[in-house]
Amino acid sequence: MSLPLLLDHLRKTAALEQVSALISWDQETMMPAKGSAQRAEQSGAVAAVIHAHKSDPRIPEWIGAIDWNKLGDKDRANVVQAQRAYEQATRIPPALAQEIARAASAGQVCWAEARQKRSFAHFIPALDKLVSLKREEAAYLANGEMSPYDALLDQFEPGARTADLVPLLESLREPLVSLRQQISEKPQPPALAGHYERQGQLSLARQVAEKLGYDFAAGRIDLSNHPFSSGTGDDCRITTRIDESDPLDCLYSTIHEVGHALYSQGLSDPFLPGADYCSMGVHESQSRLWENQVARSRPFAEWLFPAMKNIFPDMEIADADSFYRTVNRVEPGFIRTEADEVHYNLHVLMRFELERDLIAGKLETAGLEEAWNTLFAQYFGLRVEDVNKGVLQDIHWSVGLFGYFPTYSLGNIYSACLDEAINKAVPDRDKLVASGNTGPILDWLREKIHSKGRMLAAPELVCEAIGKPASADPLITYLKTKYGELYSL
Repeated sequence: MSLPLLLDHLRKTAALEQVSALISWDQETMMPAKGSAQRAEQSGAVAAVIHAHKSDPRIPEWIGAIDWNKLGDKDRANVVQAQRAYEQATRIPPALAQEIARAASAGQVCWAEARQKRSFAHFIPALDKLVSLKREEAAYLANGEMSPYDALLDQFEPGARTADLVPLLESLREPLVSLRQQISEKPQPPALAGHYERQGQLSLARQVAEKLGYDFAAGRIDLSNHPFSSGTGDDCRITTRIDESDPLDCLYSTIHEVGHALYSQGLSDPFLPGADYCSMGVHESQSRLWENQVARSRPFAEWLFPAMKNIFPDMEIADADSFYRTVNRVEPGFIRTEADEVHYNLHVLMRFELERDLIAGKLETAGLEEAWNTLFAQYFGLRVEDVNKGVLQDIHWSVGLFGYFPTYSLGNIYSACLDEAINKAVPDRDKLVASGNTGPILDWLREKIHSKGRMLAAPELVCEAIGKPASADPLITYLKTKYGELYSL
């Protein structure tokens, strides 16, 4: 009877986590302005209940009574994940878990206010509290077995360590900088100009999301300051944002979040941890693959261009080939989510460096804006003059997501590996994509990634899917080939 009792408990815990995600979604999309203080208390209260569930003393008793030899792969994964969650939860004092949830809810509101005021100083007290709490949490999680930053990284990418990630991510720097330099010497295709009204952008976003396989009966699109995906199973919600002078921001932000949602909608059970997403690196591989390898490809431009032209007939782009070149413009910019594929990982590397220093105590929040601006000038040769395009652009630190950023680049690496395998598995892929049929790609991902849940660690999952260990080589080859052809290098 131990296994059924454990699984029932895990399902209830997952349901509570989904409630927590829903009130966070509401805070970003629909919550009244005056609701922030109440929402912080609500978030803290729910976090306390979740923590109590994860640290329930019956869990090790149930696990201890289970005959591991009789477990199938899925139940084994459920038990392993339950044990991991219990060990981590029992390291964190309940009061600290509750305080972090309160601070994250308040920090999110303060970040939005700071953006409105265009003032990093307004955000410093909330961020300072979050950093202090996350340092404390990291020390408990590390338990003397790893660095505090690695303990936070492990929450998003189980088993990953800075010592392994640094050389992998740093291996991208030289080829990307070299490619950027070569491209900078070439003429750029024209950017989109004009006015693109709000409803037209939302209509296009919905049309593209549905074409990629997003199930609107199990999801919805709303607006938020920072696009995100939330939920799992039959309730997977995404948000986007709109700039009426730049429809590509809304379009590709939506596609990115659709990639996350397709993964979440494809999980085999929304309430059991063994069926949950494998890691954030794998999650990001899904969003980046759909955003870049699919939606920024030449074949997809053949379908997307007329769809967009139908909604925006005054768009000054002549044909699908010109549109393909426009959506793949390469130029240094301030905003990570709008960055082209060549510059994107440089944005991530910079944030990775800053948050490691914050958690290690080498950098304090009062000096973060200056450190950001200095590093940005080194990485991109640009001076940050608008804080909303600088240190206040990302929501992650405002809600305590330290250790998350490197998973974006890991996701880019995985996405290129998966894309290489898909090209071999779906030989008529380009023809299908040009007609708007991306179903075979989603089917492959459902089989190789989504249905596997957490039965394998991320490196093993990707290795099994592609038939070899993942490396940065496919990403570098993909970028050099694609942009070499685009810019006649």
